[in-house]
Amino acid sequence: MNRPLRVLIGADTFPPDINGAARFTARLAAGLAGRGHEVHVVAPSDTGPASSPVPADGVTAVHRLRSYRVPGQDRFRACLPGPAAAGAQRVLRAVLPDVVHVQSHFQVGRGLLAAAADAGFPTVATNHFMPENMLEHARVPDVLADRVSRWAWRDLARVYGTADVVTAPTPRAVELLGARAGLSGRAVSCGIDLSRFGAGGVEPEPGAEPTVLFVGRLEREKRVDELIRAFALVAGPARLEIIGDGTRRAGWSALARDLGLADRVRFRGAVDDDALVAAYRRCAVFCMPGIAELQSLVTLEAMASGRPVVAADAVALPHLVHPGRNGLLYRPADVAGLAAALTALLDDPATRARMGAAGREAAAAHDLDATLDAFEDVYAQVRRRVAPAHHPVGSAR
Repeated sequence: MNRPLRVLIGADTFPPDINGAARFTARLAAGLAGRGHEVHVVAPSDTGPASSPVPADGVTAVHRLRSYRVPGQDRFRACLPGPAAAGAQRVLRAVLPDVVHVQSHFQVGRGLLAAAADAGFPTVATNHFMPENMLEHARVPDVLADRVSRWAWRDLARVYGTADVVTAPTPRAVELLGARAGLSGRAVSCGIDLSRFGAGGVEPEPGAEPTVLFVGRLEREKRVDELIRAFALVAGPARLEIIGDGTRRAGWSALARDLGLADRVRFRGAVDDDALVAAYRRCAVFCMPGIAELQSLVTLEAMASGRPVVAADAVALPHLVHPGRNGLLYRPADVAGLAAALTALLDDPATRARMGAAGREAAAAHDLDATLDAFEDVYAQVRRRVAPAHHPVGSAR
């Protein structure tokens, strides 16, 4: 970059929220700030009331908009459409950024993108959205799921169609944007901190019970119930460790008890970063049964930690997991197939070590520095493409 930029990032989820999009947005903001850019983030308040902008983790300012608790979601808050648009517009007017980068097409993201596009600011939009991630939160009946999913893609197309550049985390995610929303995009990995996760791990002590690890939200699209049922079919000593929280935790805990696995399955809830790194390094196998992963940061982190991965053959996971090289794939809903894949790796330490090393090598291509390079390049492209003069924020073009 010729000079540091002023970047305004719009997000509908941001720490202390715990999910992949929130973690990526925080890493992007901190990484750009670490490179000398002036970075502002506008996001829902984590407590409810709007608050004055405050610095956080090297970021110039986080601007919090008034939010409300989402029914049925103890840990997630959202903004109302009108106030979100007005708040995003106020932040845009105050910051006057060189580039606007939104992370969602929900209330904050769509309000900011609309105001920025209307006023002529260069805009970038990154998609982390899959309809499956929304259907349960919105309590959509199964009979209406396909219709709502099609509507959701059309809504995404309407909002992101105004952005100068659209990105998604993987080539498969870009393909979905084209097929479902009619949008062209550029694949830019979300990236991980290899310095933190790339130190690798060691095999469990001889005689110790090997551990299968899952990390993620405990929601329907993650299919952890299939993992628990498959684990019940795994013979021999082994444990299943589940890190994360969500609306399905109580039901899946009951399932483990009903299957006689209470002593072999541990639900740890949310953990801090140090505990997460330690969990990756001590597990024998990482499992991702989710069917709505546009990339899966936790799978990348497990690979960077030197762990073989068993994953559902769905959406973008096959871009990360190559059968026989760094892990195994199974058909979603094939509980017996998942059990067989887990058993094969739990019974073969040599194969685990070989696959873990291959996974670590593959994860190196997703270093966060490469992601920051890519987005700096995107920002430069949109700034060259868009005239620097802006209309007054909130005015008609």
